[in-house]
Amino acid sequence: MLHMIKLAVGCPTLEVLAERMRRERVGGHAVVHTRTMPRRADEILAGGSIYRVMDGMLLCRQPIIGLESCQRGDGSTGTLIVVSDEIIPVQPRAMRPFQGWRYMTPKDAPADLGENGVGDGIADLPPALRRELAELALI
Repeated sequence: MLHMIKLAVGCPTLEVLAERMRRERVGGHAVVHTRTMPRRADEILAGGSIYRVMDGMLLCRQPIIGLESCQRGDGSTGTLIVVSDEIIPVQPRAMRPFQGWRYMTPKDAPADLGENGVGDGIADLPPALRRELAELALI
């Protein structure tokens, strides 16, 4: 299994991401647009998630359902990353901006908030406070 990391450009909060996911649908599922098909698609489709970076913080993940080729507005080919509607908050982690997407192994992935006591109670904090605490390396 393998995960992906991608910036959620223009999404400062999980609520804004959720609204975007409700608008951009293909075949009844939320999608994330990207230019290229991952070479390690089989590993991603074996249970991977897409982790989202918002304003310099890795804040959530969405399980990946599928990968589909598509035609972009300019006529070039692209890829749709088909994701679950479920947005799962994770233990926040600072991350520098990058272009495209990156692979991430399960051992490097942050834990889901509230999972097995990890971040117990942190998920109940307002997102802005979670971000501030993470930036101060307090969570």
